[in-house]
Amino acid sequence: MLRVQQLKLKIPHTEQELKEKIVKTLRIRPEDLIRYEIVKQSLDARGGDLRYVYVVDAEVKREASILRRGLKQVGKAERVRYRFPSSGKEKLAHRPVIVGMGPAGLFCGLMLARAGYAPVLLERGQDAKSRAGTVERFWKLGVLDTQSNVQFGEGGAGTFSDGKLNTLVKDVSGRNRKVLELFVEAGAPEEILYVHKPHLGTDLLIDIVSHMREEIIRLGGDVHFDTQVSGLELEEGRVRGVRIRRRGETEEDFLEADQVVLAVGHSARDTFQMLHELGVPMEAKAFAVGVRVEHPQEMINRSQYGEEYPGCLPAASYKVTRRTGGGRGVYSFCMCPGGYVVNASSEEGRLAVNGMSYQARAGKNANSAMIVTVTPEDFGGHGVLAGVEFQRKLEHAAYRAGEGKIPVQLFGDFLTGQPSAALGGVEPCMKGAYRLSNVRDIFSPELSAALEEGIRGCGALIRGFDRPDAVLSGVESRTSSPIRILRGEDFESPVKGLYPCGEGAGYAGGITSAAMDGLKIAEAIAKKYAPWYD
Repeated sequence: MLRVQQLKLKIPHTEQELKEKIVKTLRIRPEDLIRYEIVKQSLDARGGDLRYVYVVDAEVKREASILRRGLKQVGKAERVRYRFPSSGKEKLAHRPVIVGMGPAGLFCGLMLARAGYAPVLLERGQDAKSRAGTVERFWKLGVLDTQSNVQFGEGGAGTFSDGKLNTLVKDVSGRNRKVLELFVEAGAPEEILYVHKPHLGTDLLIDIVSHMREEIIRLGGDVHFDTQVSGLELEEGRVRGVRIRRRGETEEDFLEADQVVLAVGHSARDTFQMLHELGVPMEAKAFAVGVRVEHPQEMINRSQYGEEYPGCLPAASYKVTRRTGGGRGVYSFCMCPGGYVVNASSEEGRLAVNGMSYQARAGKNANSAMIVTVTPEDFGGHGVLAGVEFQRKLEHAAYRAGEGKIPVQLFGDFLTGQPSAALGGVEPCMKGAYRLSNVRDIFSPELSAALEEGIRGCGALIRGFDRPDAVLSGVESRTSSPIRILRGEDFESPVKGLYPCGEGAGYAGGITSAAMDGLKIAEAIAKKYAPWYD
């Protein structure tokens, strides 16, 4: 196979035009192109001259002779192929237990199930389809289920997000590609394998994660919903099992396990508390907090694509960052083109927001988090769980500001610190009720000033970003885990048999990186132990 780079085509174009471009670049006859596969498709909007740019792998006749020509855009295709390791020899006394069914837990479970390890998956929330109904009722009626919500349930927090699948993690082992391939096998569109910034909306993710769960069960795994891990049994420095409590039951059950994967998600605060009390080694870590900001999607499209952009282009995204005079970084996070701001709360009396998109990204507004990094020095407390309490303090302030609804303030009013009395030209696109209020007062003066300076500065990057009627809402507090559960190079905790995994454990930051970490844990278990089913 030949790797052909920098194939630029107009927007829109046909499949035949791409094929002709490949043939022309390789300087071959059409009949000499056997087949081709798109490796990457990106959009080049520099200078207002919009083009799609492709990288393709092409199978051709007389490949060696083409390589000898030394064509600048052409080389030998070299792909990293993912390989699951050969199984170890040590016999399992019990089936591996995976706590949590977000991307980390699901992908770990799927890989172990395929390799014959028959994992047992425990999830405190509901299955994805039931969970979707519970979340919709919360958004409409305001009645929170603290065990099954935007944060907890099959698919994890990523199910109710923009579903971004891009990651900055270096992929030297092919795990990134493998994650995308597994998504496609579960029903995702094939385009996620090559588009520059792939995403899966909430509407697709619900069916996709359900399919993955069904595959785990078909391969011999077990899945238990409405089942929370309330404790661990530790003996002589290693795990011996988990205590579980099923919804609606007061009695605990005990499940023996010598390998427990902790893929609990970044909002499992009660689990963090339990682990801390048991002496499982953990540390506080930096994360980020801030607001959601909404602008008309059309404004973002014109800024990114130009005034006369083709209507066939997808809703435009952006990524902006500024450094304040005080040295703090303010940056956009989890940008949702054509999306919604959602009430993402998981605790009574506390309110958090997130962004969400459907696959079509057809909403009238763009939104993103504008956030500031906070460190243990900002938490105003000491100890491993100080970051958790910092989050809770902000979320309590947000709940009070909105009287239980999402607090909303126009950016112009944020600058003066006065509660908003009326909306401007931007109508909020939100899942969950909102209330005009004072978002600025949620934060300390230092953080409010940093957000103000950062958003103002981004007006120089995207025209209208700092418009007075841009809608701010708060609080964005669940950007990543406030703790890290320590693990070694073998991926085990100092408590043997315990495998911290994914975003909640502090080792990932998004759907794809969490899923990749799930693969790493599955590999670590497989290298050491023989399958449950030989």
